[in-house]
Amino acid sequence: MNDVATPDLFRTLFETAPDATIVVDRSGCIVLANAQAEALFGRAPGGLVGEPVEVLLPAALRGGHVAHRERYMANPRLRPMGAGFELVGQRLDGSEFPVEISLSPVQGGAHPLYAASIRDISETRRVRQALARARYDAAVAEAGRIALESRAVESLLPSIPGMVAGALGIDGVAVLLSSPQRAGVQVQAALGVPPALLDDLPDLLARDDDGDALRTAAAAAGLHRSACLPLRGRYGADGALLALSADASAFDRDQLHFLQSIANLLSAALQRRHSEEQLAHAQRLEAIGQLTGGVAHDFNNLLTVISGNLQLLQDGFEGAEREQIVQGAMRAVANGAALTRKLLAFARRQRLTPRTIALPEWLADLHALLRRTLGESISVSIRCPAAIPAVYADPGELDAALVNLALNARDAMPRGGNLEIEVDELRIDADAEVADLAAGHYVVISVADTGTGMPADVLARALEPFFTTKDAGRGSGLGLSMVYGFARQSGGSMTIASELGYGTRVTLYLPVATDGAGTAPAPAPSATRGGKVVLVVEDEPEVRGIAVAFMRALGHLARVAANGEEALALLREDASIELLFTDVVLGSGINGIELAREARLLRPGLPVLLTSGYERTGEDIDDPSLPLLRKPYRREALAEAIDRLFARAARP
Repeated sequence: MNDVATPDLFRTLFETAPDATIVVDRSGCIVLANAQAEALFGRAPGGLVGEPVEVLLPAALRGGHVAHRERYMANPRLRPMGAGFELVGQRLDGSEFPVEISLSPVQGGAHPLYAASIRDISETRRVRQALARARYDAAVAEAGRIALESRAVESLLPSIPGMVAGALGIDGVAVLLSSPQRAGVQVQAALGVPPALLDDLPDLLARDDDGDALRTAAAAAGLHRSACLPLRGRYGADGALLALSADASAFDRDQLHFLQSIANLLSAALQRRHSEEQLAHAQRLEAIGQLTGGVAHDFNNLLTVISGNLQLLQDGFEGAEREQIVQGAMRAVANGAALTRKLLAFARRQRLTPRTIALPEWLADLHALLRRTLGESISVSIRCPAAIPAVYADPGELDAALVNLALNARDAMPRGGNLEIEVDELRIDADAEVADLAAGHYVVISVADTGTGMPADVLARALEPFFTTKDAGRGSGLGLSMVYGFARQSGGSMTIASELGYGTRVTLYLPVATDGAGTAPAPAPSATRGGKVVLVVEDEPEVRGIAVAFMRALGHLARVAANGEEALALLREDASIELLFTDVVLGSGINGIELAREARLLRPGLPVLLTSGYERTGEDIDDPSLPLLRKPYRREALAEAIDRLFARAARP
């Protein structure tokens, strides 16, 4: 072996090594360098010998390297110093480049020597950077896709921490947003942040200390590097994106650029939400303005009719003329009641009485009605499979909705045309998006015409209240909005498709009736009218006077109270009271529903009839034992409601 291990052999191996190799003495002076080292650092042959090894590094790194090297040489170990350690090398022309270097002692000589193997990793680093940047770009693109597909920024937030942590290979990520309800920011999504630190994040970010408190708290949790990027809004920061890592070398320029891209994307999503909220608010204000103007116009007309007829009655008309005047006033009242029902339908506040409807038979009856109503110039066809499932909806409101759509279609076909009503069924999965509907089983009713259609600007406003393209006096502009309100309150939806010159298709989606769906209530048997003692509770004196007059006209005896407290006192004192007739809204104090419950505690089984101009009062009044009579009501309707109550009470 000694015959083979000659100096010439070592020299040959040294010179032919693929990496740049140098040998330094105890003082750090280069005593030997191969051709690869001279070429790597831009030196002439023999130009490195005699130079301190630190000449191969940038000036800023030399002092630190000297101290590190001396500590190593003072206590040499039989393992490489900085094996695989990355440094920056410097050529003779001053250009810098990344290198990987390892230093180890050379054994067996009279004087200690140290060999350093140096490798240019410029290309390796470029590949790593390219791969990392591709990974960052893919993550940003995925986040952008989710943001575009999400209807709300809240749908994007849960995916951000995992996406960022995976792309950067870091330990923790949190997204914090400002809250209108609470001061400061709140954690909206997080991954890998220790619970104790997570709880303290809002307070730590609120401190005005340039992030020192956050860095201290993170370091205490073993996360030595942090990056906090604000989510900038129009009027300041809307929140922050926080990244944490146990690696002290984390968050280089590329990583910070990636985090900034994610922060910008989140900021844009938040701004989109703010803009959509402002637009929706502006649209609501515009709709309220249109609604107010339309209601005022229509009710002023109705009040003019009622007032005029009442003035004519004061003039003393008799006989047939008096009857005509009264009928005119009553028609105006009926029109006013119909208008309020449309308003309630638009607001999705009408009181519905849904039941199971078998569509084939029901549509057959509707077909005959539409043929008579629309006239001979319009062909009506209805296609409904016999096996179509029943729907669960209010039959009266569904009938009104389809007649309304048919009348709209007639007005769009002044020279005649075709009206087609088609029925189908649709199952919507949890991950499907159809007309803002929840997953479930629906019946689809499409009403299509061959009329003039609507241009895009008219279609965009078709559901606005009191928006109409018809001439004055030919429509209130509540038709489509009423149908839409009915569909939404019934648990379904409605869509409109139209193009100028190609007709219009309106599609209703209604839920299929389940096995437990209600059925039509059986008609109550007739009862003998008159002779009952009725407690009338109404806070408006004039309305109370009408109710009392109606009761007396029907042969009942009336007791009167202006509020709930008076009514309860009368119920305690007067045992002859047989019926409680109360308004739902009674001003201050308890309301009519609360009064009914208190009355039932005093007098179990006492019949109660509610009345209201509101369909909902904030409490559920769908209790079948608390029927509601809508205002304005006719005397005949009041009589029928009382008869039904006493007939129900008489049943065993």
